[in-house]
Amino acid sequence: GDRVVYVDGGFDLYHLGHIEFLKEAKKLGDYLLVGVHDDEAIRKVRGPNFPLMSLNERVLSVLSCRYVDEVVIGAPYSVTKDVLEKIYKVSVVAHGVNSAPLDSNHQDPYKLPKELGIYQAISTQFSNVTYNTIIDRIVSNRLAYEERNRKKEAKELAAIDAAAAAAENQKNTE
Repeated sequence: GDRVVYVDGGFDLYHLGHIEFLKEAKKLGDYLLVGVHDDEAIRKVRGPNFPLMSLNERVLSVLSCRYVDEVVIGAPYSVTKDVLEKIYKVSVVAHGVNSAPLDSNHQDPYKLPKELGIYQAISTQFSNVTYNTIIDRIVSNRLAYEERNRKKEAKELAAIDAAAAAAENQKNTE
């Protein structure tokens, strides 16, 4: 009799956006079932450089969230009839407002739940946080760090040169 909510994703670089999404998804029902895609499924739609975290790391991150009741490891990328009926009778399929890449057949992975009228998009104040925005922030911070260190190194080299020149002048005047 419980209202089962199903969400899925890669949950790579697990972050606050994921937690807030899972919190809102849990509010849609009594039981939150989370499908975590395996590495191969993610690579097919995101490319060879993904995921950044291993499947075990991603699953453990999701399981650590208090809103999650159960995890399906290696969930299919597209929501199928088996997903909706095989383990539990799913009442709601939720996804964030950011659009999901098409599956390997160039289909909407949420086509079936949308046709069945059980799909719901979830928006949170952290919907704009994605692994892409996190990676961009990391790269930007790294570049700023490198530039700051280049400036420090230049100042230190200038100070060393000035000290050496002063020592040479002192030596020449003696």
